[in-house]
Amino acid sequence: MGLVSGIWLALLGVLAVPNLILAKKPDAKQLLDKITPYQGWIGAVSAIWGAWGIISAVLSIGWIAHWPIYWATFLADAVLQLALGLLLGVGVLKQFIKAPAAVAKLDQTIAKLAPKQGLFGLIAIGLGIWMIIAGFLFRVG
Repeated sequence: MGLVSGIWLALLGVLAVPNLILAKKPDAKQLLDKITPYQGWIGAVSAIWGAWGIISAVLSIGWIAHWPIYWATFLADAVLQLALGLLLGVGVLKQFIKAPAAVAKLDQTIAKLAPKQGLFGLIAIGLGIWMIIAGFLFRVG
């Protein structure tokens, strides 16, 4: 967790809510146009990394005793990466999933997550900024 994770999560948030970003800053269109073609791969990698982060957070649950905010931020980062990664990378992920039952389950999950994409994107931007700031302010062993 830190600077790189915070930047990555904020980038995911921006990709999740491009209309909101463009409404506030129309000149950001050029930058968004440059990264949008890679959105599927960014999402797929984020989904896998988010799943691994959730596993790591559960295995590191002992951190709650000493660093509860750090652990909660770590878990929230992983959950948001998984959710936004699935939403943004569903097309790429479906290329690699061959089992029809798994594809159907993925479609069900996407259908549940899609209405909340904007909210997840805004939370991801905020949490990403917090992670960047916290990475400079705090060092956890």
